[in-house]
Amino acid sequence: MYSANIDIKGALADFSLEYTIPYYSFVPRLYNFCLSLGFDHGKILPSRAFCSDENQGYPNILIAKHFGTFPFNHGRVGGVIATDRHGPHSEHGKDLIIIHASHVGYDSETCSFGSYHRRHTEHFETTSSCGKIDSILEWYIAQYDFAKENIFLHRQNNEFLVSIDNQILNENMIEGLFLHLYKLVEVGSHGEFRPRKAYSTSKCYMVSSEFRELLGETAWPSNGRQPIGEKLLPELFSFKRHISGDPDTHGLLEENLIPPMPWIVSAKFPLLTAAQANTQVEFDRTYRTLINTKEAIGKQIIFISGLNIDISPHETQVFPLTAFVPWAAFIQEINGHYYTLEQKFILNRLLEQSDENLDAVDLEMAIQKMKETRKIEIRL
Repeated sequence: MYSANIDIKGALADFSLEYTIPYYSFVPRLYNFCLSLGFDHGKILPSRAFCSDENQGYPNILIAKHFGTFPFNHGRVGGVIATDRHGPHSEHGKDLIIIHASHVGYDSETCSFGSYHRRHTEHFETTSSCGKIDSILEWYIAQYDFAKENIFLHRQNNEFLVSIDNQILNENMIEGLFLHLYKLVEVGSHGEFRPRKAYSTSKCYMVSSEFRELLGETAWPSNGRQPIGEKLLPELFSFKRHISGDPDTHGLLEENLIPPMPWIVSAKFPLLTAAQANTQVEFDRTYRTLINTKEAIGKQIIFISGLNIDISPHETQVFPLTAFVPWAAFIQEINGHYYTLEQKFILNRLLEQSDENLDAVDLEMAIQKMKETRKIEIRL
């Protein structure tokens, strides 16, 4: 359990947000990257795997403009990839690209992540973004908030103590927040957790040297007791939850988020950390399905995964100034050889490309040409 926690913490830390590219620059660079790998102009079928949120529409428009076709749909809400659609996507184009991203809102006025100004609401209201992830996090955040207020640090006769609510100590709960008690309290000679004192709704324990060292002695008040609050670090607990097969993602989104959930609920911006974590899990999961997709044999494929940051528009803006943070890319050559590019490498490959696309479609002209085309009668 402890090593797994370290891996999760390290994985999240390795997802740098410094590598941000505005979508108006990202998509033409991506198109030119495809050409640099030998993809054929006019034969590339893009696919997007985005949430269904309306603020993901601007990236779709840019994909259509630069690739010359509206993208295939690989996405489910929350940024989960419909991996069962690899086959149909493969059949619809010669060369294939899948662009995947979880998304999170950003308010440039407060420099905060997780909210988005909805310009089409009556009063330009601000709501969560992504709403699907936010709805999943609600239960976990409530569990975490309860624990922060019902675990107390205190001293007695120069002994460092922790009092824990009995509900949190109940190991028979079907679901809830579960402490890694061995990290917090002193273990008896037979491996038991023996309380120093039992109260009506809680139990008091002598703290372990590991816990005392982790928080530092100044965390314990000299007089009285205080809730642990933000000092309830993600290394100290985990969650157990019965996940129902929701119709949107069949529970996959929540399954992706449970292992890193302690880091998500304790983060400064939980929705941002959740979107990062989901992007990482979905890239790994989809990579393993792509290399086993029979329909993709003999195809050139790029699968790029990252984070869409939805920068809230001002009232005069039609679309958000969406930015993309690449995480990783999977490349399959026509001979079947494949490899991955980690964050810094895929960023460098994109920045090597021009953000000018001579093949870009003039969407207004294309629509006008359709209007001018002789009407075709549909006969039954």
